[in-house]
Amino acid sequence: MGEQPIFSTRAHVFQIDPNTKKNWVPTSKHAVTVSYFFDCTRNVYRIISLDGSKAIINSTITPNMTFTKTSQKFGQWADSRANTVYGLGFSSESNLAKFAEKFAEFKEAARIAKEKSQEKMELTSTPSQQESAPGDLQSPLTSESINGTEEGVTPDTTQHTEPRAEPSHNALPFSHSSSNINKHWEAELEALKGNNAKLTAALLESTANVKQWKQQLGAYQEEAERLHKRVTELECVSGQTTVIKSQKTELNQTIEELESALKAKEEELERLKAEVESANDFQSQKDSLTQKLQDMESRNQTLEAQLSDLEQRLESNQQEREAFRNSLRSLLELLDGKLFELTELRDTLGKLLENS
Repeated sequence: MGEQPIFSTRAHVFQIDPNTKKNWVPTSKHAVTVSYFFDCTRNVYRIISLDGSKAIINSTITPNMTFTKTSQKFGQWADSRANTVYGLGFSSESNLAKFAEKFAEFKEAARIAKEKSQEKMELTSTPSQQESAPGDLQSPLTSESINGTEEGVTPDTTQHTEPRAEPSHNALPFSHSSSNINKHWEAELEALKGNNAKLTAALLESTANVKQWKQQLGAYQEEAERLHKRVTELECVSGQTTVIKSQKTELNQTIEELESALKAKEEELERLKAEVESANDFQSQKDSLTQKLQDMESRNQTLEAQLSDLEQRLESNQQEREAFRNSLRSLLELLDGKLFELTELRDTLGKLLENS
């Protein structure tokens, strides 16, 4: 194809809204590859970007274009041929600066190529004009040129006949030859008039044909422009083979990464399923333990009731025992008093017995 990518980057692609001419309309859902292409056969630089198989940017760089940075990561340029304004959003300021630098470089190269092509056209057109100059002398006869010839013929014949009228002895033969010459020139004049009429008719017909040819040429030019656009689109698709291959490699890598991530997610899902199953086992164990705990709590409540009853009984027993102790203590005191009295009585009796 003679067209190769010379610089590529990735950016989000936008186009100006054709209705409002103010809002940006995204033409790609994610960042896509934007490439500079150079056609060495035509000395043309183009900016091309594909979203899948659709060309979302196909802009030929001309010396009149200007790339404008509207923010730290966004730039735009107007394409009069496509009748739109393209915008690119980059991931970093350095990518935007690199793209703008390449745009200025290729714009200058396009200007130089255009000047060289104009110089070549001027050099080739100068000899052709010199070659066509002698041909102007052989232009077809028009009614004006034919009429001019007629006016020039008659004076020549009169000048040619008048000097020969002087000798008297040659007057008759000369008049006879003069009449033959006049007839000859009249016949030539009639023939020239006929040719003039034919050429006039041919000129009118050729003028009508020229108008028709101009219309056909306009139609052919429109068809050629349409075919050129179609060829350009096909060149975009075919010229992006390297970019598509690189995109395919990136997609394959992305697919492999997604597959590995999916495999890891599946393993994690299996682990989570095992954890869920163990959690279910734990839940069943928890339910059984909860039931046992409830049973123990009910049993504990029963035992607490029994313990409370026993405590009450123990307290009543203690009170009874304390009362019994108090009774025994009073009885012992009484008994001690009685014993003391008996002892005193025994001692008194003993003394009485000794005295007696």
